[in-house]
Amino acid sequence: MLIKKPSDIPSSEITSKSIYMNRRKFMAGASLFGAAVAAGAYELVTPSAEAHAEVTKLQTVKSQYSTTEPATPQRDITTYNNFYEFSTDKHEPSELAHKFRTRPWTVKVGGAVKEKKTYDIDTLLKLASLEDRIYRHRCVEGWSMVIPWVGYSFSNLINQVQPTSKAKYVMFTTLMDPSQFPGQRSPILDWPYTEGLRMDEAMHPLALLTFGLYGETLPNQDGAPVRIVVPWKYGYKSIKSIVKIDFVDYEPPTTWNKANPREYGFYSNVNPTIDRWSQSTEHRLDGSFLGKHLKTAMFNGYGDQVASLYNGMDLNKYY
Repeated sequence: MLIKKPSDIPSSEITSKSIYMNRRKFMAGASLFGAAVAAGAYELVTPSAEAHAEVTKLQTVKSQYSTTEPATPQRDITTYNNFYEFSTDKHEPSELAHKFRTRPWTVKVGGAVKEKKTYDIDTLLKLASLEDRIYRHRCVEGWSMVIPWVGYSFSNLINQVQPTSKAKYVMFTTLMDPSQFPGQRSPILDWPYTEGLRMDEAMHPLALLTFGLYGETLPNQDGAPVRIVVPWKYGYKSIKSIVKIDFVDYEPPTTWNKANPREYGFYSNVNPTIDRWSQSTEHRLDGSFLGKHLKTAMFNGYGDQVASLYNGMDLNKYY
């Protein structure tokens, strides 16, 4: 029997604990589901949304960059999370994250910049006007959401620190703290989590420095207190709980690319024509039991805005 090492296992192959534990119950009840729905006797039960840190309202303005698609219910966004620092199970971060400390919090910005700075989270919040931005969010496992994020273009921070001509990429690093992140006690990934963008990608107005969702500060399980959201790329590029930002002259190492470079390229643009994970369709979580199955769009539907960033590139090679 071939046994895979953690580095060989793409996230799309990791079965949720909740699915594993309930598979027999599901199989036994599947034949009865149609009748139960018809009789009005079926009630969908979802995990508790109560186990997250206290959130506060944020003052926001409307954004020109929002999609007009209806947003995924807040309950789904806050109870179904990819956050391996807490757990590989998508339902567990909402239960494990409630004691995660997000104050005080600082973000160090350095590398090839004219002025290295350390920002506390409240200073970052006041750096630019916070916008409500409803973005599509697509994950390699095949599911998607429409999330009303709160933040501002990452370019606002870039312009303040003034990168030098040597800055070709931006590297992000997540907090390393196994006492708060139980998942970091496991070698399933090379901790701390790191991600990166090319400078023109980071400067694009859609790249969002994100502090909240649904008009409130980020719940811990969604990447509090600050994360990046890059809506034309797969979700794992949108790094959470950032403590360090470096401007560098080399393509930075990124966590999933190090774990399995054949499956997870540096760019990670949503590209339904690449058949590594059967990405041609997606399952939109919309609050209903089964959700919607949709055809996946190139660049997650943001092609008109971002396709020009990749003119002349072979997107099957630079995936």
